Amino acid sequence: MSEQAAVITRTPIGTKGKSHVFFPNLDGLRFFCFLSVFFYHSFSTGYSYILSSPTYIFIKRDIFFNGNLGVNFFFVLSGFLITFLLLKEKEVTGKIHVPNFYIRRVLRIWPLFYFCVFFGFVIFPILEMLLKQPTHEPAQSLYYLFFINNFDAIKHYPNSYVLLVLWSVAIEEQFYLTWPLLLTFTPTKYYKYLFISIIIASFIYRAINYNSPRAGFNTLSNISDMAVGGFAAYLTFKDSWLRRKVKSFSTLTIVLIYISAVVLYFFRSSIFNSVPWLIPFDRLVVSIVFALIILEQCFSEKSFYKMGNFKLLSRLGQYTYGLYCLHEIAIFITKVVLGKLHLNSQLWQLLILEGGMSLLLSLALAYVSYTFYESRFLKLKNKFAFVTK
Repeated sequence: MSEQAAVITRTPIGTKGKSHVFFPNLDGLRFFCFLSVFFYHSFSTGYSYILSSPTYIFIKRDIFFNGNLGVNFFFVLSGFLITFLLLKEKEVTGKIHVPNFYIRRVLRIWPLFYFCVFFGFVIFPILEMLLKQPTHEPAQSLYYLFFINNFDAIKHYPNSYVLLVLWSVAIEEQFYLTWPLLLTFTPTKYYKYLFISIIIASFIYRAINYNSPRAGFNTLSNISDMAVGGFAAYLTFKDSWLRRKVKSFSTLTIVLIYISAVVLYFFRSSIFNSVPWLIPFDRLVVSIVFALIILEQCFSEKSFYKMGNFKLLSRLGQYTYGLYCLHEIAIFITKVVLGKLHLNSQLWQLLILEGGMSLLLSLALAYVSYTFYESRFLKLKNKFAFVTK
C-alpha cells in the first residue's frame, strides 16, 4: 500500500508519547471546496445588461449555482476528522479529554472568527460611511459573540457578507461543543445508534421544514453531514469490513463515486426539487457521496490520483479556514477598487479582473493571517493534544 493511500500513525519528533494521525490527501480536497464556495459568492453585479447576458447566466447559474456544496463537504470532513481523532485519543489514553479538546478548538477557531466579527460590526460600517454608502447592519452582535449566529441568520440577513459566511463556523462550533460529550457518555458499542439517530433527527427536521427558505441555517438541518462523516470514521477506524471494502474499490466503483459527485453538483436542484418529498433526501445523499470521496482518498489502493500528490493544492488547503472566513473581505475590497477605476462595467472585467484579483487577494489575506496571526495560537494547540495531526 502506498503511503499516500493510508492513514499514517506514528510518534513524530518533538511530540514524545503522542500518537500522530495524518491523512495526506484531504488538504487538497479542502482547497477545492473553498474554490467552490468562492465562485458561488463571486461575480455579483448591479449592471442589468451583464445580469441578462447568456454567458453570465451560464457561469453564475449553470456552473457555480451549487457552489455552496463546498460547505456541505466541509461539514462531512469535520465529522470524519474529529470523530477519527477522538476515537484514536480514546484508544491511546483510555478516554476522551474533553477540556483539552475544547482548548484546542478555541485556539483554532476563535482568533480568526472574532476578528471577522470585529470587522463586520466595526470596520465594515466605517468603510461604508467613507464610501458614502447606506450603513445599516440588521445582524445582532450578541448572537455572534456566543456562536449562535446561524440562528440570527434565519431572522436577519447580514449586510456585511463577512458576517454571513460565519453561519457555518457557528454550526461547526456547536458541533465541537457537543460531539466529545456525546462520544464520552455514549458507550462505544452504541456509537452506531448515536450516529443513526442524529441522521434521522436531522432528516425529520428537513422533512418538516423543507418549504422554509432559511431553515438551512438551522443546526438540525446540517448536523447530519457531521454525523455521516463521523459514522464513516467510526466504520473505518480499524480494519473493519468497510475499510477493507474501500481499500479494494474497483475502478468502476471509483468512477461511479466521482460521477455521482459531478451529477449532484450540476443537477442537484433538478433532481431533488422536482418532487417535494425528495427535498429532505438532498443533504443525506450529498453527504454520503462526499463521505465516500473522503474514504476513497484516504484508504483506496486503486485511486486514479491522490490529492496529496498535488503539493501546491495541499499547501493551499492548509489555509482553508482563513480563505473561507476572509474571502468576502477580499471580494469587497476588489469591488471597491475596480469600481473606483471604472473597471467593473464589462462582463470580462467582472469575470477575469474581479474574479482573479479577489482570489489572489483572498490567498494573500489567508497567508498573512495564518503566518502572522493564527500560527501564534496554533503553536499552543498541540500542547493540549494526545493525538496530533
